[in-house]
Amino acid sequence: MPIFDENKSLEIGIYSLGEHISNPHTGTILTAQERINQIKEMAIMSEQAGVDVFMLGESHQEGFVSQAHAIILSAIAEATKTIKISSGATIVSTSDPVRIYENFATLDLLSNGRVEIVGGRASRVGLFKLLGYDLRNYEELFEEKFDLLLQINREEFITWQGQFRAPLKNAHIIPRPLNNHLPIWRAVGGGQGSAIKAGNAGVPMNLAMLGGPATNFKNTIDAYRASARDAGFDETALPIATGGLFYVAKDIDTAIKEFYPHVNNGSVKAIGQGYSEQSFAHAKNPNSVLNIGEVNQIIEKILYQHEMFGNQRYIAEVDFGGLPFDKIKENIDVMGDKIIPAIKKYTAPKENK
Repeated sequence: MPIFDENKSLEIGIYSLGEHISNPHTGTILTAQERINQIKEMAIMSEQAGVDVFMLGESHQEGFVSQAHAIILSAIAEATKTIKISSGATIVSTSDPVRIYENFATLDLLSNGRVEIVGGRASRVGLFKLLGYDLRNYEELFEEKFDLLLQINREEFITWQGQFRAPLKNAHIIPRPLNNHLPIWRAVGGGQGSAIKAGNAGVPMNLAMLGGPATNFKNTIDAYRASARDAGFDETALPIATGGLFYVAKDIDTAIKEFYPHVNNGSVKAIGQGYSEQSFAHAKNPNSVLNIGEVNQIIEKILYQHEMFGNQRYIAEVDFGGLPFDKIKENIDVMGDKIIPAIKKYTAPKENK
């Protein structure tokens, strides 16, 4: 079953990393229960706004509440009816692929076939020690386990042997998802190496764009498509999702003033270092992948990136850095009222316009 219908417009999604940090303007912080319920409410509002997909990442360090992201996604599945539900990302390196598949196949059945998996390597590496893995095996753990996850998706009975997990001999992996297979993407952080491996495997790519000019990411996308073509896959049939920071305000200067403290605060928590003010100010450049500013600027940036990348999905991170819920709601409302209709109109196939 194809992930995308070629006769549809660009898909628009919303994702959260599940951060649980203080508001840098006020110093206030939600309880863990309040933050988890907030994420659930974000997904409900996203569906009401016409968003196509909601994604939640997995993290196991202080400053996050998304350790059991599949459970939160299950609550979201129960509270929604149509929106696609995805991890963003599931850390395959420190999880058992059999358990990942069991969890997400079950979630797919509960949601009536709306579930996807994005498999990632972890940009926040504290979970390796916490869960008993050697960080020196960072690359090898992911590649082996991601390959096994893909094999499980293809085959109901598995015989397999590797380095980091006990062998499987004619193991019956159940339950199977509604359509027998799940859409499984590979998370790529911007570097060409991981993109090339995604292309070689013939899997969709979910590309995180944390800042800088769009042209930087065009090279990664080109490398992905070239590697898929060289491996014998039809690169035009492999969808690409791009995602990054999103914030709407009355003008770009207001957006930078309001949002930068959150981005800097969130970056410190997520990766251990702040976000350069100079780099963030690059958002004023139409070529920047930071989709912040007033409504028309954001629409033009998303369309510019879509024209350059030929991506099938754009995913906005709207709750980064302890952003208060009224601002999150405002972003989702504006996205639904003004931005999504414009993007859908301008990216619709010609015969549908």
